[in-house]
Amino acid sequence: MKKFIPYLLGVLLLGALLALFLTRKSEQKRQVDQRVTLRRQDKIPYATYVAFSNLKYLFPGAKVKVTRKEPGFWDSVSAYSPGQAYIAITERFGADEAEMNQLISFAKAGNDVFISARYISSEADDRLGCGSNSFDLSYFQSDADKDGANFYLHTPPFQDTVAYQYPGRTFYSYFTRVDSATTQVLGHDEAGKPTFIRLRTGEGNFYVHLEPLAFSNYFLLHKQNIGYYEKALSVIRPDVQTIIWDEYYQRKKPDYAANQKKKGWLSVLMNMKNEAGDHPFRAAFWLLAGLLVVYVGMEMRRRQRYIPVIRKPANDSLDFVKTIGRLYYGKGDHRNLCRKMAAYFLEHIRSKYKLSTSVLNEDFVQLLHFKSGVGEQEIMEIVTFIKQLEQAAGVTDKQLAAFHKQLESFYQKA
Repeated sequence: MKKFIPYLLGVLLLGALLALFLTRKSEQKRQVDQRVTLRRQDKIPYATYVAFSNLKYLFPGAKVKVTRKEPGFWDSVSAYSPGQAYIAITERFGADEAEMNQLISFAKAGNDVFISARYISSEADDRLGCGSNSFDLSYFQSDADKDGANFYLHTPPFQDTVAYQYPGRTFYSYFTRVDSATTQVLGHDEAGKPTFIRLRTGEGNFYVHLEPLAFSNYFLLHKQNIGYYEKALSVIRPDVQTIIWDEYYQRKKPDYAANQKKKGWLSVLMNMKNEAGDHPFRAAFWLLAGLLVVYVGMEMRRRQRYIPVIRKPANDSLDFVKTIGRLYYGKGDHRNLCRKMAAYFLEHIRSKYKLSTSVLNEDFVQLLHFKSGVGEQEIMEIVTFIKQLEQAAGVTDKQLAAFHKQLESFYQKA
């Protein structure tokens, strides 16, 4: 069974790739990515890669800096120095009162603030003295979009009133009221509703634009719409030295975390559809996963032959010693048995303590006492009995038992 597994997996993988190839080949029309991120890094239709990349051509003498911090806390940028421009192109401009105060102070110092967003917070409306129909459509995304858009720039300040249009989405936001005494309308939509205004404050200007998709890649790359971008940003003074491209409000909007979640190659393949609206790759993937689960479950079964009970091996050496002991004891040859025990004892002394046993005298007893730690009296009794064995005619049962106890006591103490 195991030798066929590589072939089975190969066939399943080949089938999945074939289904993917046929699915992609059968697609007659490539679907447009409808996500609206307005992020400068994205090259999808509704992002701002083109707008951000062309800043260096529109303002060649300016340094472009990207910030993700709230207004007034920008790195290496002074909020009170003139000759600067702040640009925020985002879906939701949710500035609070403190942030609006910082932006207005920045503009009063002789700078330009350019904001393009579908949603303007109520604090921003109040401080700018205007009203817009834009509201937070985070939960009503589908109701706010429509296909096709027309945008116009007023004359003056622009040279001509040209309609810029494209077949993409639009949020259809506009200003419901403006203060004509302090506000100049710079652009409107196809219904004549103002979408682009200018307010002067101190030495600078505050520009608010309600159609951020007019700065998306899709819109700017459609026909001659790049002219809209160039004219709209031409309101910023040409001698600007620093341009601050804001990403703070893109991160601040409620659905930022969802927009930041990038799709991996697996999710793209899993969501790919054919003409019938099915997901062939997803079906092949789950089929493969199911087969693998079944295979693993079957292979986890116990496949082992019966293991016989192995009994503990007997101690043959101990049995042999007991048999020899009974043999000698049964014959009654206690003298011969004591001689065997004495020979084993002397061999033990020679191998363990490296002592010569040819002469069993007092010097031998003292040396063995020092090396083994056994008392001299016990050793002397053993040595004396061994010497007497050569001259004794026989050994009684009591002498044999006493000699055995002496030897066992020596082995335990030594």
